[in-house]
Amino acid sequence: MRSTPHRALGAGALTVAALAALSLPTTPAAAQPTVQHSAAATCTPAQVVANGGFESGTSPWSQSSSTVITSRSGQSAHGGSSYAWLDGVGSNHTDTLSQSVTIPAGCAGATLTFWLHIDTDETTSSVAYDKLTAKIGTTTLATYSNLDDTTGYVQKSLDVSAFAGQSVNLSFTGTEDSSLQTSFVLDDIALATSGDTTPPTTDATRTPAAPSYTVNLSSDTSGTVWTGHESVSFTNASATALSEVYLRLWDNYHGTCDAMPIRVSNVTGGAAGALSVNCTALKIDLSNPLNQGQSATIGFDLGITVPSGADRFGHDGAYSFIGNALPVLAVRDSAGWHLDPYTNNGESFYSLAADFKVTLDHPSSLLVPATGTSTDTPGSSGRTVTTATAAKVRDFAWAAGPFTKISGISTAGVPIAVYSVAGISSSSAQSMLSTAKSAVDAHASRFGAYPYGELDAVIDNNYWFGGMEYPGFVLDLVSTTALTHEIGHQWWYGIVGDDEYNSPWLDEAFTDYATDLALGKTGSNCWSGVSWASSTEKITNSMAYWDAHSSRYSTVVYDYGKCALHDLRRVLGDTAMAKLLKDYAAAHWYGVSTTAEFKSAAQAATSTDLASFWSQHRIDG
Repeated sequence: MRSTPHRALGAGALTVAALAALSLPTTPAAAQPTVQHSAAATCTPAQVVANGGFESGTSPWSQSSSTVITSRSGQSAHGGSSYAWLDGVGSNHTDTLSQSVTIPAGCAGATLTFWLHIDTDETTSSVAYDKLTAKIGTTTLATYSNLDDTTGYVQKSLDVSAFAGQSVNLSFTGTEDSSLQTSFVLDDIALATSGDTTPPTTDATRTPAAPSYTVNLSSDTSGTVWTGHESVSFTNASATALSEVYLRLWDNYHGTCDAMPIRVSNVTGGAAGALSVNCTALKIDLSNPLNQGQSATIGFDLGITVPSGADRFGHDGAYSFIGNALPVLAVRDSAGWHLDPYTNNGESFYSLAADFKVTLDHPSSLLVPATGTSTDTPGSSGRTVTTATAAKVRDFAWAAGPFTKISGISTAGVPIAVYSVAGISSSSAQSMLSTAKSAVDAHASRFGAYPYGELDAVIDNNYWFGGMEYPGFVLDLVSTTALTHEIGHQWWYGIVGDDEYNSPWLDEAFTDYATDLALGKTGSNCWSGVSWASSTEKITNSMAYWDAHSSRYSTVVYDYGKCALHDLRRVLGDTAMAKLLKDYAAAHWYGVSTTAEFKSAAQAATSTDLASFWSQHRIDG
């Protein structure tokens, strides 16, 4: 959960509705490409770029000037007589070339290819003064520069499978600085889909499976810069061979491709490919393809720089919050690779349960709460080594700073620690500890025993959001409702996973429903206030929809979502609903939930036909 900014509500006076709402940023999130996954589509191989060789005039290309597409002397075509010549002016200059394309869904792959010739008068061997950027929508596929000059054309090939089923703008932008020309010459551009039809929806295999991450990092004196090494071992669970994997470098959203907060280098076990999806996805071509049941390990050096800001990845003065910073494996399932864009409005994260062993070397003046169970040992002079281990978790997060720590044990025996920044009163910290004890036991009694050992809550009233969940680790304001909600996410997202980008209701609506139950709220008559904004608005819409309709996200996914579950409880009866959720959690323990599976489980719990219920409540899938 990233709830509505609390400054507008007043600390300590947050309403249940506001705290249940996933954050609406103080400034709108940047537009992101919509990545839809369609498993049912049939593959129709096609070449979708028109006039890619520029031999039929300029249509349907858009160009920044009439001289971009040309046959004039000074450069030559790769084939035919025409080509696109961007820049080559030798002064501050930008040229663009673009075309709208529709990429068919359902094929095993989609590949953008083009022939590129670069010549330059620049003499440097280290500075990229002039650049060509290839994009789909707002996603940068690749960047080339004067450092890539060649004596002839070189074919480039970029995987754009993540954009299947979409109409997107393919664009090339060339920029030159104030002196010394660089010419970027393009020809024979193609975007083709090919290969077998993607597996049908009955093939629910998710891979790479059973990931195991080993991480060793050392921080600077402030805990804002971390460097070291990460490796991950995994197994291909699918009958389809695995020749590549993707690492999600989620926190590169918080920087730029030229200044990335997350830096991966020196890859072993495979070859690093191009960064994509605004540099949040890194393709690794494996050294050897994996057949079903075979395993591999990749490793890489890792650098993390925490930006300023009280965010899920940011530092508030001396206190650093480091969520989604470790690169994790993307998931390939019947819909293909899930390479969705980062959303600041909610969560994009979809990962399989994994084991982590993370060693954090840091100044002894900093406390380092983290996912999993931690032990501290002395390091070099003035430093401490915190080793955190966690089994069957979907991610790993930590914080670093001169926190004030208090701890206790819930009635059911769960160790809980509350870490507070300066300015949080001792009474507020104690209140949060009491809330955490009650919440973890209340949720466990309904959905199954908490399996992750200790639970850490990091409290800071400067967060612009209400709270954020990670396995065994939450960020929160001083708020009973928000903390109860975040701890509920340990079950709905943590233990029972889901694709948070494409099915956000499966964790947010379920967690808000669980929060109501833990706080003694029955949701009576809450469905009576429902008013839909349009015929396309549904509880089960993806984050792509909600990023485009952000003012409705919390109302529909949180409020309407939990009200729908309260209504379902009234249809089934309290006892049957409680059994349904406990059994459903057990059946998906450390697995992944889908809307279709939940609807099937609910239908099996009653003799009443629920078809009209799902239609009325706009729960599709």
